[in-house]
Amino acid sequence: MGLISKLVKTSVAGGIASVGVFWGATRNATFVPMDSSDPIFQHALFNKLNPNRNPPMYDVCVRRVPLDKIQPSLLEEKGKLVEAFCAGVWGGMGYIPQRAYLERKYRGPETANQLWDRKDLLEDKYDVGTLITDHFEVVEKSEDRIVLRCGDSPRIQEVRPSDGLFEIAAVVKREQGVAEFSLKSCFYQGLGKADQPMDAKIAWAHRQYTKLLVETAVLKKCVL
Repeated sequence: MGLISKLVKTSVAGGIASVGVFWGATRNATFVPMDSSDPIFQHALFNKLNPNRNPPMYDVCVRRVPLDKIQPSLLEEKGKLVEAFCAGVWGGMGYIPQRAYLERKYRGPETANQLWDRKDLLEDKYDVGTLITDHFEVVEKSEDRIVLRCGDSPRIQEVRPSDGLFEIAAVVKREQGVAEFSLKSCFYQGLGKADQPMDAKIAWAHRQYTKLLVETAVLKKCVL
């Protein structure tokens, strides 16, 4: 999982420097229990592209916001809130360092059909087939969830050394009076055999980065 490790290290280091003003606020984004019964492990791509059934590294980060703090226009039509949250993840300040890293390495004529510019990332609807910075591909979309394949270039469709799924979700819970935003990660090694896809230090850095992505996405696109 060398590419993921490099990206996490680069993104966390840059993110702390560029959006340090938000760092304290990430205390409101918390990790909740997740186990092997989670639906992400039943996803067709997880089963198809992890032929050796290597163990994944997984977690889910949740941020709850009172409904009266959410932009009203995002609650008027189903699907708008998750689109806005997804746009905030990729177009928000938290993703700037990783986007810059990927742009330097992979932006060119062969990836011109992908989303690269922040303006486009903030405005896109993230329909199935959308390609993001040569590292993410939208593979599923519903009223409250957008699932992306990650871990390597979407130009590589077969089994990869580094692979994974992201689930970006925004669920309106009116009975509780909140909108629940979550970012679920599932990383694994597709080729060969592996005990763990990430060591403990990289896993810790990934969780801090996840909290940063969630918080800056909510602040950028979803709240008043």
